[in-house]
Amino acid sequence: MNTTPYLEIKEEVYQALKENRPIVALESTIISHGMPYPQNVEVAKNVEETIRERGAVPATIAIIDGKMKVGLSKEELEFMATSKNILKASRMDLPVILAKGFNAATTVAATMIIAELAGIKVFVTGGIGGVHRNAQETFDISADLQELAKTNVAVISAGPKAILDLQLTKEYLETFGVPVIGYQTDELPCFFSRESGINVPYRVETPKEIASIMKTKWDLGLQGGIFIANPIPKEYSLDFEEIDKTIENAIEEAKRRKIKGKELTPFLLSKINELTKGESLKANIELVYNNAQLGAEIAKEFNILS
Repeated sequence: MNTTPYLEIKEEVYQALKENRPIVALESTIISHGMPYPQNVEVAKNVEETIRERGAVPATIAIIDGKMKVGLSKEELEFMATSKNILKASRMDLPVILAKGFNAATTVAATMIIAELAGIKVFVTGGIGGVHRNAQETFDISADLQELAKTNVAVISAGPKAILDLQLTKEYLETFGVPVIGYQTDELPCFFSRESGINVPYRVETPKEIASIMKTKWDLGLQGGIFIANPIPKEYSLDFEEIDKTIENAIEEAKRRKIKGKELTPFLLSKINELTKGESLKANIELVYNNAQLGAEIAKEFNILS
């Protein structure tokens, strides 16, 4: 195990880094704030195993007792899945949480930062944060987007979370120079659904193409990440119009209850799961597995190129 004052890398991940083997970073917000127990810990373990089966090393990232952990033990996964005192860490939170010795699950933004510190270039998540609906009034824009603009990590997800304004999220990423790439799709997927009616600027067909784009961007010294949108498998995709109506209902309830900020996304996902009678949670689980498979293949191809 490799340890610095702020960073602790699990032995499995440390050896993979030393031997230049492919590694896939994973976030912990989905464990602590995205799914109920015991599905959260089951999914976390299954995602790690999916990555191992495809020849890469998983590195789930979290903050425990003020230490950034890259790779978690079974006990640490269980702790992140069951503890009631887990904060949610983005870029702005990291110095405070580390200095005060708190526990926190990492968002997309924080996971990207920690992955880059550890030397990991590929990161798999469910969906990224983005520009929220009615952001022109609330200014609610996820820090994930700025992190994609400045941190050199490729992020594989099933699109922006469906609760967001997808068109504005895409425009924001393009404005800040983040390549938005559809994997075997011309349409930006929206998490629970393969459809959105919004085209992606670029389509690729293979993990090797994605790895080549990653290498080319960073060889040129172009700062920032790459966003790979990987649609949920057809058999698990929810109807776009139906899920959109459900989301609008959940957003209206959040407004009535004055839920905002960091509490908004977990509330909406929970409410949507309730309104869909569990169908959205099933979709969420399957899309994460699907992203893990693609992430492992991209990590292997990038490893060969680099």
